[in-house]
Amino acid sequence: MRKLDQRGIASFEFILVFVSLFMLIFAIFDLGRYAITMQSLRTLASAGARAAMINCYTPAVTGLVPNASPSSCTGDPMSTTAKQNAAPFLYFGGLTPTLSVASSGSNLTVTASQAGFTMLMPIWGTTLNAPSASTQIPF
Repeated sequence: MRKLDQRGIASFEFILVFVSLFMLIFAIFDLGRYAITMQSLRTLASAGARAAMINCYTPAVTGLVPNASPSSCTGDPMSTTAKQNAAPFLYFGGLTPTLSVASSGSNLTVTASQAGFTMLMPIWGTTLNAPSASTQIPF
């Protein structure tokens, strides 16, 4: 019987294993980057809620004036420097997070979002792009 030519089999197997391992490593890296971004957005939303509570809850709102509410407190309660100190990871790569305060019913909702964030691996699609986190403050 004639022996089959086995040249190149090892390099082909190496490529098969390397490509799948390479994709797995980058998928884990990508999910870790997303998790850090979400945690930073939660931190920024919490810091924004604290700033909104300090800036918006004035003596007119806290009970000295009847029927007053902080519903007029909207917009961005923090400066850019304060946002960078609260969540520095969000500013990597030239991205800038947005922080907004909105009044809804008897709550102030503070939302932090990262509009330019995109996942590196195409396997996720667009479902994880542009993450955001919210915190509600009852009044």
